[in-house]
Amino acid sequence: MASPQISRVVTPESTRMDTPPGSRHSSSVSSSPLNRMGSLQVDSVQRWMEDLRHMTEVECMCVLQAKPIGVEEDAQGELIVATGDHVARDNLQTLLRRALVVSTDLGKMFQRLEKGRWQRVHSTAVRANCHVRSLVHEYSAARNTPAEMQKYEKSLLEKCMELTTITERCLHTEDEFFLKSMREAIHEILTDVSDSFSHMIDMALANEIQILIRQIESSDSVYTIGSAISNLLSLTQDGPQLCSIIAKEGAVVALFKICRQDCFSDLYPHALRTVASICCVEEGINQLEKVDGILCLADILTDDNSVEAARAEAAAVVAQITSPHHTSTQHLGSFLESMQDIVTALIKLCESASCGEVFLLASAALANITFFDSMACEILLQLNAIHILLQACKDRHRVDTPYSKDQVVTILANLSVLEQSASEILQEKGIDRLLQLLGENPSSSSPSEGAACERVQQKAAVTLARLSRDPDVAQIAIQLQAVPRLIALCRSPVERNNSDSVLVACLAALRRLAAGCPDSIEAADHQQLIKPRLVDSFLLCSNMEESFV
Repeated sequence: MASPQISRVVTPESTRMDTPPGSRHSSSVSSSPLNRMGSLQVDSVQRWMEDLRHMTEVECMCVLQAKPIGVEEDAQGELIVATGDHVARDNLQTLLRRALVVSTDLGKMFQRLEKGRWQRVHSTAVRANCHVRSLVHEYSAARNTPAEMQKYEKSLLEKCMELTTITERCLHTEDEFFLKSMREAIHEILTDVSDSFSHMIDMALANEIQILIRQIESSDSVYTIGSAISNLLSLTQDGPQLCSIIAKEGAVVALFKICRQDCFSDLYPHALRTVASICCVEEGINQLEKVDGILCLADILTDDNSVEAARAEAAAVVAQITSPHHTSTQHLGSFLESMQDIVTALIKLCESASCGEVFLLASAALANITFFDSMACEILLQLNAIHILLQACKDRHRVDTPYSKDQVVTILANLSVLEQSASEILQEKGIDRLLQLLGENPSSSSPSEGAACERVQQKAAVTLARLSRDPDVAQIAIQLQAVPRLIALCRSPVERNNSDSVLVACLAALRRLAAGCPDSIEAADHQQLIKPRLVDSFLLCSNMEESFV
């Protein structure tokens, strides 16, 4: 993100060196005190000029009585608070950006320290010291920082100065024993600086997030609340660590308060999207559970007056909290109480979805739900879900990507465990659709799209294998040329997108069909793909892959 075009304020303290840098060429100069002083001064300037190209972010300023020059009337210091709604977001993004700069410098120091590149270690220490001092000074000027944070700031600045001083000492000797001992000391200090800096940034971010949450909780303005929610949503995109901080500061609680007030109904989609992003971490889900968030989601999903966007974002939250990637399932206890209503609302949303994104969110939620409770599958069968999903596959406005097809075939695979699903899939000509899904190929070189296509092929084969327990299904599949298609997938790595998981699923489906109709497979294919152990057939087909490469 581009830096704001504003000047920065730096105190003289932030540019002062407590220990003057020594000469790197002392052996060629006179040893008199006067000459040594001149040498130190000259070398200090030279070293500063060398370091300058690494320090432009900090040094590109004019310090005159701690006042910047050339500041426009409406400009602020980089972390100074103004009244515009965009400022909170800018402050947070600036804080994150500058924290990244410091973290990058500290990471470089670890690498250069290991290699013994002492000149680079020192110049990086100087640069990091300047960045930290500038950041701390400007942030402290902008906020009434908490006492605990001030304690960390003071400690951090002392450690940064210590780091600068000790790295400078290593420039004036080639004593390997001394440098080795210094390397260990510097590594310890550097670790302390990194830990302290990370903790201070976390506290600063928490402080900024609290300001946004107070805006959401205390304001009656839709515009102000919407702006604060947008800022929170933007922050959630910076990774799970920040999502954890946002959750711990009570954002989920504040957002659900909004979603329970009719006067803020226009903000429901935005608030729920932010909740979904926060719930990528366990702390977010725990907060959702504490405020009965699942009941609120059920109310929005089942309310006929809710706009589609709100119901779609509620579905996104359901998809997030039921994701198989979460290790904790304690929150699912209360979810089961509302599952009938939620599943019913989600399949209706799949049926009425106006676009692919809405269908994807609703179907993803259903796919996740079918994994952890068989009752969900029974409910879906009662709601005619197979008909709705297979009809949706014919509508390019709803099912338009491999990602949507992945959700559909996941639901079908889980439904196929139930015996009564076979007759419904036959009635809806679902076997034909499964064979089409076996041929799913990516339309671009995107790795994520390729992975989605592999999942579609694998789950289509798994579904076919499960359904083929029914002789009628097996017979229809053979009539629709399922066997040649499965053999092609087994023998050709390109056909299966070079996926081993697709290969295993296709071998299993082929063997299930062969068990019911042995005459459907030629002798040569039977000898290689059916007769051996599954692992032997797998290795044979894997070796085919190697021969093609």
